[in-house]
Amino acid sequence: MGILIFLLTFVVVTVLFLAIWMLATSDTQQDVIRRRMDAVRKAERRGDDSLGLKLARDEMLSSVPTLHRLMLHWSWSLRLQDYIAQAGVKVRVGKLVLLSGVAGLGVYVVVGRFYPQFPIAAALGLAATGLPFAYVGYQRAKRLQQFEERFPEALDLLGRAVRAGHAFTTGLEMIAKESPEPIASEFRTTFEEQNFGLPLRDALLNMTERIPSIDVRFFVTALLIQKETGGNLAEILDGLARVIRDRFRIYREVRVRTAQGRLTAGILIALPIFMLILLMVMNPSYMRILFEDPRGATILTVAAGMQIIGSIMLWKIIHIEV
Repeated sequence: MGILIFLLTFVVVTVLFLAIWMLATSDTQQDVIRRRMDAVRKAERRGDDSLGLKLARDEMLSSVPTLHRLMLHWSWSLRLQDYIAQAGVKVRVGKLVLLSGVAGLGVYVVVGRFYPQFPIAAALGLAATGLPFAYVGYQRAKRLQQFEERFPEALDLLGRAVRAGHAFTTGLEMIAKESPEPIASEFRTTFEEQNFGLPLRDALLNMTERIPSIDVRFFVTALLIQKETGGNLAEILDGLARVIRDRFRIYREVRVRTAQGRLTAGILIALPIFMLILLMVMNPSYMRILFEDPRGATILTVAAGMQIIGSIMLWKIIHIEV
């Protein structure tokens, strides 16, 4: 057991050193170039060959060459990179994977020293492995929510710019300069893509891929239809902004009516964990057998799995799509 702990400690320290070294490296210029070239890659992925641009794109998934070559063979690496970009987190896929491994191995080694039972240490280590991804998911959900809440204001600004006689692309630039984040960065990216020669249609479609929101898809679809059939663009933008605001009003009403259910779900999810910690503090000898007996590890593992399943079911019940 001592040799195993020593080997795991060595692996954790090595991976931690690599993660710190990767975080310390600066690649701002590479990120800017990669972000601009990403528009071309997405257009080619949709099968649009009208650009005539066949550029070889060096998409660095990690600053460590070996890890980068390894991750190129995994199809989920590019999807994870898009997921990180939607969260607005400045981290490479390789860094996130290494941080996840460091967190999981570190918790496994620390817990294994106090509770030698393998299922407990492995379960906690596996849970710690998902913490970096959970953080990215939280930042992604928060950023998308902020975008959707501020999106009607951007549509109003774009509609006023069109009424004032400005071109549509000029309105995109005005939103990029005057709107708060994350509206400004996304519209700035769209404006820069078409400014560098990408057709406006492809730049708008790239925006729908960066922001997986039904409001953005409605916006892009309305613009593409208006370009083909004509019509009053300002009225279309005003109507779309009004629909989005009404949807958020209904969504807030739903949250008010489901507040009691969400509170009940939170109490039911936190109650078992709270009681476990309370009993460990009040009567450690009574709970010690649960961690020392081999059957206790199995009970805790099954209980954790049932807790996760119950939490997912409660979340599905109280979460209503609008």
